[in-house]
Amino acid sequence: MELTGRQQLFFTYLQKKIEEKGRSPSLREAAEDIGVSRNAVAQLIGQLERKQMIQREGRYSRSIRILPEQPMGSRQQDRVRELPVIGQITAGLPMYAQQEWDGSVLVDSTLFPGSNLFCLRIKGESMRDAGIINGDLVVCEPRQYAENGEIVVVLIREEEATVKRFFLGADYIELRPENKAFAPVRYSFADILVQGKIVGVIRDHIADDR
Repeated sequence: MELTGRQQLFFTYLQKKIEEKGRSPSLREAAEDIGVSRNAVAQLIGQLERKQMIQREGRYSRSIRILPEQPMGSRQQDRVRELPVIGQITAGLPMYAQQEWDGSVLVDSTLFPGSNLFCLRIKGESMRDAGIINGDLVVCEPRQYAENGEIVVVLIREEEATVKRFFLGADYIELRPENKAFAPVRYSFADILVQGKIVGVIRDHIADDR
């Protein structure tokens, strides 16, 4: 049966872990490795079982077996890439040089093919109407410039990182939220440093995958 993108990514992850360690990862290990909740991992395991891609030794067993007709393929392995989750942004440094990493997340390289991509965890609901909600990971392409209307990561006064829609005025930069409960804010050029453009969103709400 055909897998969804998230199921394929998780299936490839399981194959690699079992091949490397000789055992399947725990729910906690898998959740940390791929950047989702333990409940999301359990759901993915159930989905792969129903599609006869894997088999658990018992209903509540941690031991997972890849079914024989599903060999590890180099094409599948090549699709997986690891992106850092940045815990803190420092002014003046490119994202890929940061040391303040807060783990990493596995993604499909065909969906996110850019160079030196990084992720940020979203806090708050100011970008809700753009489909970016609290707890999401946004995938960012490192940049120090922005076009009007783009959703970008900016550093405000070298202290606070935020994700907003960017607009350039005659003598100011306006950062607009995508939620009517929040107001746009204008800053001087010296206050704002663009750090990257948002190129995707990762969410661990996967219960609807079948």
